Amino acid sequence: MHFTHKQHLKFVFGLFVLLTAIELINLLTGRTLNQFGNIPRTLNGLIGIGLSPFLHGSIAHYLSNILPLCLFSYLLMQYGFKQYVWVSVSIILFSGLLVWLLARPASHIGASGLVYGYFGFLVLAGFMSGKFKLILISVIIAFFYGGLIWGVLPTARFISWESHLFGLVVGLWSAYRFSKTRKKASGI
Repeated sequence: MHFTHKQHLKFVFGLFVLLTAIELINLLTGRTLNQFGNIPRTLNGLIGIGLSPFLHGSIAHYLSNILPLCLFSYLLMQYGFKQYVWVSVSIILFSGLLVWLLARPASHIGASGLVYGYFGFLVLAGFMSGKFKLILISVIIAFFYGGLIWGVLPTARFISWESHLFGLVVGLWSAYRFSKTRKKASGI
């Protein structure tokens, strides 16, 4: 299944609308949706593995994530929509599970783990693909967003560096798996 540039843009716009609607509902309800965050090693926190990337602690938190999330989503779709879905689900579930198992006890919310996962995938997968267009995306992302790497360090008390770290690790793993699957499919 091949999607056009216009369909990719429509999908990203739909993602933007969905996350904005969730943010507005969360804001208008006094952030009550944040009870569904990823709270490590708690039964209630398990639901946060899948829901926490869609919740934010403030407007500033939402705004810091929405632009890179939409941009990286669009760029990731250059690998195909099926690959975009596979990478997104992998990052949400596996990084969420790692946060639930290993992170400090706190409510971990926000799309930044997904952003870091997309960053890791986009930087590594392009170079591993050998395709000029995808390598160019890797170079541009590494140049303009390379400073993200510092976000995997525990520098601020209320920032889930664990989500950043595990998102990045799963994004890199996804790029590696994509490369291996692609090589296997082409008989290399």
